[in-house]
Parts: sequence; structure tokens; C-alpha cells
Amino acid sequence: MSAKEVKSALKNAREAIKNKEYKEALKHCKAVLKLEKNNYNAWVFIGVAACELEQPDQAQTAYKKAMELEPGQPLAWQGLASLYEKSNQADFKTELPKVYEKLATLYERMLYNRVIQDVALVLGDFLFQLQHEEVKMKEACDSMLCLYPSDAFPLEVLSLHYIQTSFCSDEAAKSFSRLLEADGDSGLGHIGLGMRALEDGEYEAAVKRLDQGLKRMPSCIIGWYSQAQARLKMHQYRDVIVSCTQGTLFMQLKIEALVRSGGQQNADEALEILSQIPNSEKDPVLMSFKGRAFLQKGLIEQAFQVSSEVLMSQPSQADALSLKGLVHFAKEETQQAEQSFLKAVEQCPNSGEYYFLLGKLYWHMGEETRRDKRKAHEHLLKAARLDPFLGSAFRYLGHYYRDFAKELGRARGCYKRAFDLDSSDVESGAATVDLSMEQGLMDSALGVLKSVTDTATPGLAKWAWVRRGLYYLKTGQHSQATEDLQAALKADPQDYICWECLGEAYLNRRMFTSALKTFARAHELNPESIYNLYQMAAIKQTLGKFKEAVKEYMQIIEQEDYVPALKGLGECLLAMARSAFMDYLDGRAVDLLQEAIAFLFRAVQQRPDLSCLWKLLGDACTATHIVSPSRAKLLVPGLLSGLDPLDQKHMLDQNQVLKLGERCYAQALKRMGEAANLWHDLGLNYYHQSRQLIFSEEKQDSLLPLEKSLQCLKKAIMLDASNYTYWNALGVVAMSKGIENFALAQHSFIKSINMEANNVIAWTNLGALYLKKENMELAYKAFNTAQSLEPSYVNCWIGQALIAENIGNYDTMDLFRHTTELSTHTEGVKGYAFWVCSTLLDKTNRNSELYLYNIVQMNAVSAAQVALCKYTERIQTDSDAFTMLGYLNEHLQLKKLAVQAYQRAVELLQAGPPTKKLSFALRNYGRALCHTGQWEKAVDIYLSTPQEDIHDVTGLALSYFRAGRLQDSINTYETATALACTEEEKACLLTALALLECHRGSTDAAKTLLFKCSMLKDPIPESLQCLCALGLVQGDGTLANAALSELLKLPRNQVAVEELCILTSALLALQGNCAAVQREAARAVHRNPGNPSLWALLSQLVPQYYPRKAEGGAVAGAVACHSSVTQGKKALLFSGINQLAAGRHSKEDQRKNALKTIQRAILLSPADPACWAALMAACHTENVARVLSGAAPRWQGLEKRLLSMVSEEVEAVERPQALALEAWALQQAVSGLRQVGRHVEAESLCTEVLRMSPEQPAVFLLLRQIECENLLHSAPTLPSSVLDQLSSMMVAGQASLSAWHWLAEVYRTQGLLVQAVMVYRQSLQLASQMGHFSWKMATLLRLALLALGPCMACEPSAEWKDLVLEATSEALKLGPCPVALLIQALLQFSLKMGARETRRQLERIVYTPVPGQPETVVSVARWYLLRHYHAKNDLEPIDTLMNHAKASGDCRLLELQKRLLC
Repeated sequence: MSAKEVKSALKNAREAIKNKEYKEALKHCKAVLKLEKNNYNAWVFIGVAACELEQPDQAQTAYKKAMELEPGQPLAWQGLASLYEKSNQADFKTELPKVYEKLATLYERMLYNRVIQDVALVLGDFLFQLQHEEVKMKEACDSMLCLYPSDAFPLEVLSLHYIQTSFCSDEAAKSFSRLLEADGDSGLGHIGLGMRALEDGEYEAAVKRLDQGLKRMPSCIIGWYSQAQARLKMHQYRDVIVSCTQGTLFMQLKIEALVRSGGQQNADEALEILSQIPNSEKDPVLMSFKGRAFLQKGLIEQAFQVSSEVLMSQPSQADALSLKGLVHFAKEETQQAEQSFLKAVEQCPNSGEYYFLLGKLYWHMGEETRRDKRKAHEHLLKAARLDPFLGSAFRYLGHYYRDFAKELGRARGCYKRAFDLDSSDVESGAATVDLSMEQGLMDSALGVLKSVTDTATPGLAKWAWVRRGLYYLKTGQHSQATEDLQAALKADPQDYICWECLGEAYLNRRMFTSALKTFARAHELNPESIYNLYQMAAIKQTLGKFKEAVKEYMQIIEQEDYVPALKGLGECLLAMARSAFMDYLDGRAVDLLQEAIAFLFRAVQQRPDLSCLWKLLGDACTATHIVSPSRAKLLVPGLLSGLDPLDQKHMLDQNQVLKLGERCYAQALKRMGEAANLWHDLGLNYYHQSRQLIFSEEKQDSLLPLEKSLQCLKKAIMLDASNYTYWNALGVVAMSKGIENFALAQHSFIKSINMEANNVIAWTNLGALYLKKENMELAYKAFNTAQSLEPSYVNCWIGQALIAENIGNYDTMDLFRHTTELSTHTEGVKGYAFWVCSTLLDKTNRNSELYLYNIVQMNAVSAAQVALCKYTERIQTDSDAFTMLGYLNEHLQLKKLAVQAYQRAVELLQAGPPTKKLSFALRNYGRALCHTGQWEKAVDIYLSTPQEDIHDVTGLALSYFRAGRLQDSINTYETATALACTEEEKACLLTALALLECHRGSTDAAKTLLFKCSMLKDPIPESLQCLCALGLVQGDGTLANAALSELLKLPRNQVAVEELCILTSALLALQGNCAAVQREAARAVHRNPGNPSLWALLSQLVPQYYPRKAEGGAVAGAVACHSSVTQGKKALLFSGINQLAAGRHSKEDQRKNALKTIQRAILLSPADPACWAALMAACHTENVARVLSGAAPRWQGLEKRLLSMVSEEVEAVERPQALALEAWALQQAVSGLRQVGRHVEAESLCTEVLRMSPEQPAVFLLLRQIECENLLHSAPTLPSSVLDQLSSMMVAGQASLSAWHWLAEVYRTQGLLVQAVMVYRQSLQLASQMGHFSWKMATLLRLALLALGPCMACEPSAEWKDLVLEATSEALKLGPCPVALLIQALLQFSLKMGARETRRQLERIVYTPVPGQPETVVSVARWYLLRHYHAKNDLEPIDTLMNHAKASGDCRLLELQKRLLC
């Protein structure tokens, strides 16, 4: 604890006592006493605190200790007296009188001293009165000193007199010294001695004394002036300027300091001060300073003019001569400058400044003096001797000794002296540090740097921060280097070199992100620097950002073949290739290896002596062992491969590339023969060569490289026996086929484990060795240990799965699945795929928990297919793997991929002799071809099989059928019946034959065959399904019902619930029970809510058979979409169609509407023509909705484009469905064009279709409708011949229901209402026959609306009234129909407007709407109800109705109310 800290602690103790925190005070006092045991105040404070804490004994001890230390101080005695007064102890009361006596003695002495001081003050006043009479004053002071020898006041009077008179004789100095002896802190004494030192030329001592004196007497103007003079002599111009601020009489000193300190700002200030001095132009010294100020500002001519004016008046004025020399020097007139400086030296031969100016001139003057600096050195030396405080002279001397005399020690001394004199001299400071470091004087250099950095403010002294940072960087103190370099950058943020150094510091501290940002900043400041780019790339490479690193390496090598960049680029590409291998992207990996070899070879061409480059080349070549031989083909330069011609690239196969890697490792070993890792890598290369030869046709040649591999690995172990990876590699080679030295392998693995206990690879390899020797127990223990060391290491899990497979454990599939989740490994992938395929082939376990978990819940088929794709990409010679891949692709409906996989399996097996495996592969291949529609090719494949298996024969029969060769198919199926071994197989074949007979048109023969199937002991559900479907197609409800009844008797697990639902719904539709169709589908969904197919079916049936439930149908489609990916595509389309049926457009809901849903369906199934047709309907609906709301149609001009999309995609659909869909799309497109009045385009579209396909009566009828509409636009009345022609065409052409409605509308516009009624009745009959519920409802409503027209026109007749009631009643029988109720209410309104029944019917529609009632119906009902109320003048219901209208936003009714009130 320093003295300052002791004072602080005592102050804290005093504050604590004041705040009554006595315990805290004791802590502070004890801290002081630990360092100063005899501190008087601390003991006194302890006494006070102990007294207040009622610890009298401790207080007494403390006070007595303080008395022993300073018995003459009354403070401790006062405290002790207070303690004794407060205490009731008898011994304290006894001691109290003695304490009082001591205090009385002390007070008497203090009183005497005060009297003496009063007398001294009186004498002092007397002395001040005599200060103008020096002799008397001295006599009075001497007399007073005799009376009071210890009093310093007389000496202060004398000293003040000497200072004020600037009289610094020996006598004055003696007085100053006596004063300091009497009072060591006297400011007058220090100031006086400082002035004497200034007079004697001892400037440093003067400054020191004056500083001490001015601290105590800051108001002493003479002291400040003397201090400014001393500092000016020492060239401390900044301090001079500060001193000059204390008085107004220092202007000349301040001007000189400002001018000599340099800088344009200082020059401006000096000129401003000069302008304030009266008659300054008459003072040559001031004018010289003015000229120098002009010179600093670059005003050379003004400076020259000033110097000329001064010299004209005083030709020998030294300052003016030096100014003139400086002006000539600025003008580079060295001869004239030399003459001026020489004259100045003649006038002032003792001026160091003028000698310095001459030396500086000679330093920069002419070629001769630049080569020979002796003349400059001579004058600089004189300047330094004459003015030892002139730092610039020492700086130039340092330059001379450093650059010319090569005397580094003397140079460092000169620089050090210059820097000591002027700490702002950056050049001298930097040179001092640099030379000190160069000479190994690190402590001296650091001392200089520390002195600068300790006093430097942020943003200054960059040179010091940089040098110290570089020193720390060099010595490995990276944290300190970082701090110093950051401080340097605060001073100059644009210094790219400093940024680079900071990046190095971050890099050494492993702060890669900070280093990356730092080098990026350096690169921004210096884009041409390769070093920054390289460091950025290297850091990104270290961080694993290889792609970004490659880009930056490429930028470097585009400029030059920079070997480190080429090496880094090769390393990055190699790392990316290894990563691609891990992801089984073999093609990409090979491409990356190709690039890596090319760049590394360029590096080798530049530096063939670098072993690391040859090693990297060897690594790149050896890495190709992973891929299949067909992929491992690289283009290698002839110089590297050794093949002629050398100037071209050659394609090398896998074996050649591995041998090239061997040669690269050999080149590396030539340069570093004792590198164990190179021997290890060479050994692995030989091992991979042998493995490649084993799988090729040269198996006998695989032993030689295997032996070489063993020897290389042994050599690596000899060089470095402590490396566990070398032992592990030796074990792998020793246990490989061809050597099979299992003892050596076991020894190697154990040695590897001993070298590194946490060696998961060695434990796994040891387990594989035990597994190979069929020692399951030891293998399990080894694999288990490996799992405990690293649970994510896939190889040990594969080992456990193989053990489980060998012992028949049911966890085998789970273990193999886990391996595929951890990583992709060929052994694990094949094992998992095998178990997935085996489980799928077993059809008896579909409902077992094991199947549901392993296959369904774990999504096994997709996972195995993805993994097997990677496997076959790498290993392209495994026929079993391709067979399994094809099987999995079939399950996933990836038919084309299945064909490719099976084809590859057949190609591999056909290379060998015919086997059962080949027959199996051909059968799979033929089946896959059938699935993709390649029937003829499938026939050829099936014919190439032995035809001994029933599956081959049935496959051939199916291929014949699909190829259109019906008779060949029937004959083949009949042949297959002879191969049938069970009744089930026979029943299947008979069912297939029945289907063929039905296809041929022989329905009776088909029925006979199906009946024969049903008579078997165990009928199959397929035959009953076919029988039911046949009855439905022929309209034979009895047959369909009977077959369906038999189907329902079968066990639930034999018939798919969705198939039963479809057949039941079709039968109900055939019976005309449309509502029951929807109910049946809903019941099936209720019984099986987890079946997405049933949800999709319900969504499909609702709009066709029960459109009033379209909202529910849309929800069902959404559920199916979310439940299943495969069902979701179609279900989304069905959901959109339901929304169309429900009238859901964007005006009602911007997010959930038919257009949005169908657009999503197209995104999922862009090749489905039904989606494009639905989009046409959705766009049409949107346009109609916008027109009804008064807005312009938005989706215009899309009809032809959408129609072309339907036509393009419809080719993949079966012919009857394709024709129907295309015809509907054409009608929709024409309707859209007609709606917007583009009849010409609609007519041309129909004409174009008829030109391509003339025999399309529906299109021809559509064309006639357009022509008729054109006639109606030109003439309101159509000729009867045209109407007759239209009617005959409708009857002959089997027109659609919409066409019948159109014809009825034409009759209505022509006033032929009876004919219109007849057309509607015919349309109603047609809708009933077709079972179209929606068309039947639409026809009835149109008929009712037609009959309502005459009634509303006040021409009611019983016939029209009855027709309205008949049509609406029939519509209400079909189901709830708000429009029918509205028409009935309007009929009642037309007949009896004011009747109570009219009011009742309209109020029921308005106030008690049925579910799904459109707002339009309610709005119309309000309209007529308001008219009824006004007719009855019933005001209260009017108010209620208006409130209801306002709540519903019915503006039309509000407008009607206003008109009625007017």
C-alpha cells in the first residue's frame, strides 16, 4: 500500500466514524497498521471506534499507543479524557486528573506559539512597508531572524524582493537556500533557485525548480515567465505555449513557441497574436517570426518579402538572415540558402540552430553532398554541442551514423537523445526502437515503447503500438499483440499492414472468425495483396468452408501460380471430394479429384522439391479406390502419368490412377525417407491396389501389392511405433484375403488399442476379426466396447447387426435400420434393404405389430430405397442390390426407376450362366416393363424366361393383353391354368379369362367363367368384384346386388374397404338413390377414419351426387391431402371441385377458395389434365363472381392456353375419359369466350376443332349455338326454320343438358314459352335417366322460374301457377332448396301481395334461413317483404327489417327504402 493509499484508507476511516460505521472504521485502520505500525492517526481512530463500540480496554490501549508515538499531540489525550469521562470504571476515574494536567500543559504551549505568530505578522507588515528601502528591509529581516531564528517569514520577504527585482546574485541564492532549509515546501525558494539555474544555463534544473515552486505559488507571474524561457531554451514549445497562457506579458515568447512548433494552425494563431501587438512591424524579431509563420503556411513570397524588409533596415539581423535562408531552401535555391545561413552563423556563432540549418541544408544539397555527408555531419555535430537540447540535430546525426557511418550504437544513442528531448518525434522514437531490437536490446526498446504507450491517448502514437504489437507477435504473446495492434488501428484505420498484423495475432490465438474479418478488411484496403486473399482462403479452409476457400484460391492463381494457394486449393478440393464420397456423390467426387490433381500438378511443376505436394497428389489418386472402376477414370497430364505424348492428357483407369498414387508417394519418400506417415499412406495405396485386382479379372496378381502393403506398414511402425493408426492399418491388411495372418491382425489391433484406449476403429476391426473367426462372444464384446466409446460410429453397429443376423435375433432389422440413420455404409445399406424386402415379401404379416412398426411407422421402404440408390451408385456390380432396388421402386410407384434397376440386374446376371436368379430377375424386369406400358418389350423378356413358373406365364399373358394381342393372352392364360397348383390360383386365372372375354364383348362367357369361380370351395374376392362390376356396367342391379352380398359375407381382411365402398356407392347410384351414395361413403369414413382413400372417395362423390354437401366434401379432400402424400394429389383436386360446387370464390374468402386450391393441385400434379380443366372452371367462376359484383373480369384470355394444356396432357389418359374431358374443356373454353362477348374467337375455336376431328356432333352443336347467338345479336327474332333445325340437331346429336337449357332459353327469348317448357321437361327426363342430381335440380328451378315470369307480369293463369308449384315441389322433394321456397313466395306475392300467407313465406326466408342458404335469396326476399310492409303500412316490421338489412350489409334494400319514402 503506497502513501497515497494510506491517506485514502485514513480518509475512509474518518468518514466511517462520521457516519457511525465504527466496525468499518476499524477495518480501514487495521489495513493501515499492517503497513505502518506507528501511524498516529490510525491508533487514534481505533480508540474512537472502540470507545463507541463499548470496548474501553481496547480504546485505552490504542490511545496510549498513540501517545507513545507523538506525546506532544493533544488529539490522543483528548480521546483518552473523553473515554475516562464516559466510563464508570474506578481505575479510569483515578487516572483522569493526570490526563487533565497533561492537556493543560499542551494547551499552554500552543497558546505561546500563537502569540509568537501574531508578533511575526506585525513585524511582517512592518517589513513590507520597508520593501522599497532595500538596506532597511535587510536590516529589519536580520533583526527579526535574530529574534525568531526558526521563523521563515523574513526570508520569504527577502526572497520575494529578489524575485520581483529578478536579482539572482549569490546573496539571493543564499537567501533562497536558507528559506528552503527553514521551509522545504516554500514556493518562493524553489522559484528563486529556478531563476538562478536559468541564469546559469542549467535549464533542466531550472524547469524542475520552477515546476515545484509554481505548484505552491501558481500566481507568480515571474515564475511562469522564467519557466517559459527555460522550456523555450529546451525547445519544449508546447509546454511554453501552456506557460504563456498564465500571463498577458508573454506574447513574444508565445509567438516564438508557436512558430517553432510548426503546423499551419499554430502559424495562424501566431499571426493573429502579431496582429494584436501595436507597432510589431518595427520589431525585427517579431517580423522574423511573422516571416516564419508565412513560410509554415506555404506563403513563400510573403515570407521572402518580410525577410527583405527586415534586412533592408538591419542587414546583419541573424533571425532575418536565417528566415531568408529558409525561404531560399523552400525554393530549392540551395546556394543562396547556404550564403544566408553562413551570414547568420557569422552574426551568432554560438547559435546551435543556425549550424543545424546549415547541416540540414548540406544533408539535402546536391549529389556530391548527398554522397558525402561529412560536411553535414560536421555542422550537425556543432549544432548538437552548442544546443544540447536541439532534438532535430540529434535525429539527423542518427541518420548519419545509421545510414552512412554504419555505427548503429552511436546512431541509436543519437536517436534516443532526440526522442528524450522531444517525445513527439515519431521518426526518432521509431528508429530508437528498431535499432534496439536489431541489436538485441529488447528491454531498452520495450522501455521506450512503454513510456510512449503509457502516456498516449487513444488514437495516437501509432508507431509505438505497432512496434510493440509486432514484438509481442514475434515472441508469442498474442493477446498483448492483439491489444496493441487494435490501439494502433484506432490511430490509423486505413493501414492495411496493421490489419494484416492484427489478423496474424488473431490467427495465432485460434480466433478464426475475427482473423477472417480482419484479413477481409485488409483486402478491402489493398485489393492487390495476394497475402490477404491467401489468409482468408486458408482460414475458411480451416473452418471447413471449402467452397468459399476455393473461390478465393482461384482468385489468387488467376494472378499467378502461387504455390501455397495451389496447395491449399488442392487440399480443399480433396476435402470436398471426401465429403462427396461420404454423401455417395461419387460423380461429383471424381470431378473434384480431377481438379485437385490438376492444380497440385501445377504446384509440383513450380516446386518439385516439396514432399507435401507429392503426398497430396498421392492422396488424391488413392482416394479413387472408393468408387466403382467404371467411374474412377481421370484425365492426367502426360508429364505426370509418364505416357506419350507428354504434352497431352491421358485417360487413366482405376488401377492406373492407383499406381500413379504409388509413384507420387515414392517421390515424396525420396525427399523425406524417414516420414512414417508417407510409408503408411503408401501401404494403404498398395492395399487398395490389391483390393481392386481381387474384384477384377487379375485376382492372381493381387498378392504382390498386398505383401508390399504389409512391408510398408511395418516400416511405418518401425519409424513411429507409438502411432495407433499404423497398427490398426497393419491389422486390416494382415486379416485381408490373401494374407489372413489372424494372429498378426489380432496383435496389431490390440497394440493399437494399447496406444490409444479410446480407439473405436481398432475395437470395431477387432470385433470384425472375431466375427470372421465365428467367435460371437468376443466379437460382441469388442463391438459393444466400440459402441460405448463412440455411439455414432456406424461400423460397430453393423457388426452388432451381423451378429444378430447370425444368431437369428429379431432385433436384426432394427440394428440395420439404425446403421442407415447414423450414416450410409454399403454393408449396413444392403443388410437393411434385404430385411425390408424380406418383410415386404411376406404377405401374411401385414397387420402384425412388427410390420406396422418396422415398415409403416419407420417409413422403411423410402429409407431403404434412398440408401440403396447410393449403394448401387457406388457398387455397380451387385445384381442382388439392383433387384432389391427395383422391388422397392415398385412399391414406391417409381416405375421407370424400377425398370432401370431390374434391367441392370439382368445385364449383370446375363454375363454368367443361366440360373434361377436370372429367371427371377427377368420376371421382375418383365413386370416392371408392363407397369410402364412397354408391352412388346415385356413380351420379349417373358418369352426369354424358361416358362416353367406360373408367374412367368401369367406375366406373358398380361403383356399380350396390354399389347393388344387378345387371343394370344387368352391362350397363354389357358396354358397357365394347367400350371395352377391351388384353387386360388385357378380362380385368379378364370377371373382373368373372364375379364378378357368381357373385353372381347362376350359378356355371357365372362359371366359363365365368373360364376364358375364363385362355385369354387374358396371363392376369391376378385371374381365377386368383377361379377358385381359387370352387373353395374350392364345396368343389372340384381346381379350387382347379389355379387355384392356375397362379397360382404367374406372376412373383412380379404376385401379392401375402399373397394367395397366404391361398389356399394355405384349400386346405390344405379338405383337412383343419390343421397344414399354420400351417406354410404360417409359411413365408410366413420368406420375407418384413418383411411385416406375413403376420405378422397367421399370428396370425389359429393359434388356429383350430393352437391349441397360440397362444403363437407371440401373438408374431406383436405383431410385426405394431409393424411397421405399419394392420395393428396387427387384429393386436393376433389377438394377444389367441391369448393366450386359450394360457390367458394375469392370474393368470399381470399385464402380458402376454389382457385387457390386448384392451383396447389396443379403444382402437385402438373401432368394431370383434370387439374387444368378444373382450373378453367375456377377461372370462369372467378370471372362470373366479379361481373356479378360489378367488377371487371380478371382472368381473361386464358381459355385457349388452358385448353391447349388439357389437350397436351390428355394423351396419357384412357381414350373414353380423354374424349369426355377434352370435350368438356372445349365447352368450358367456348362458354368463357361467349361470356365476355368474344363470339368470333369461340366460333374459330370450334371450327378449328371440327377441321381436325370432323365427327364430333357435340362440337358441331356448340358451333351452331354460337352462330345462333350471333343471329340474335343482329336480329331479335329468329326464323322458324332456324329453330326447327336447332331442335332436330339437339335430338339427333345427343346434346348435353346444358345445350337443352340453352335451347329452352332461346325459346323463352323468342316468346315461345310452351316450347321452352317442353324443352325443359325433356331435359328433366334426360337428367333423371343419367342420374344427375344437380342437373335435375337446375332444370326444375329453371322451369319454375320460366313459369313464374307470366305470373309476375300480372298475367297469371292456372296453368302457369300450377307449373310453378309443380316444379318447386319436385325440387323440394330432392332436398332443401332455398331458391324453390323463394319462387313459391314470389308466386304468392304475385297472386296476393298483401295476404298474410305472402308475409309468412317471405319472413320465413328472411328470418329463419335454412343451412347453406345463399345471401342473394335472402336479399331478394327482403326486397319483396319491404314492398309488402309498405303496402300494409306496417311501420314496426319495416324498422326491424331495415335493421336486419343493415346488419347484413344489404345496400340495395336501403336504397329501395329511400325511394319508397320519397
